[in-house]
Amino acid sequence: MITVRPMQAADIEGVIALQKRAFPKMPPWTRRQLRLHLEHFPEGQLVALDRTGRVVGSASSLIIDWDPSEQLASWSRITGNGTFKTHDPVRGRTLYGADIGVHPDSRGMGVGAALYQARRQLVVRFNLRRIVAGGRIPGYAEVADAMDAETYIQEVAKGRLKDTVLGFQLAQGFRVRGVIPGYLPCDKASCGYATLIEWINPAYHGALGRPAA
Repeated sequence: MITVRPMQAADIEGVIALQKRAFPKMPPWTRRQLRLHLEHFPEGQLVALDRTGRVVGSASSLIIDWDPSEQLASWSRITGNGTFKTHDPVRGRTLYGADIGVHPDSRGMGVGAALYQARRQLVVRFNLRRIVAGGRIPGYAEVADAMDAETYIQEVAKGRLKDTVLGFQLAQGFRVRGVIPGYLPCDKASCGYATLIEWINPAYHGALGRPAA
């Protein structure tokens, strides 16, 4: 049984341990960063726990003021170098998914789906227009010599190639809006690229005095 709830300060060590297992070739969140996430937007930080109370998944997010006609900036710029000081609940109508991770031993058990569902519920609760994220494409490095990132993403979307992350995101109702070069340089498996993915909130009812983006 998996339980998803808002992250608490007591979960910080568990989230860092999870990050190290989920993304062994990338730096995990620091304690300072996670404390700042809780300070800026506690509702947007989620953890998934197994029946023993161990953190087996986490999702970090913030609200941003994003123009959908523009490209998504790099991960570092959007997140304020991981501090979430860019969180903008006043003007923002977009939930930005900064990170989501699942422990390798718990993959295939519905942890990722539960975290995505919790994010969708968060968007409805705050009456946000959408979720966007820079999605990893960890299978790309294996074929990068044969095709560019855009072609790879198209092939995955058509079902001709498999990518565990992108395939899962498409199954969760996201659509690919574009490709972001240099999004996360430390992500060698994705060759630094990311997909610009989006999920539109069907329950969004606009904002007083503001047109819906």
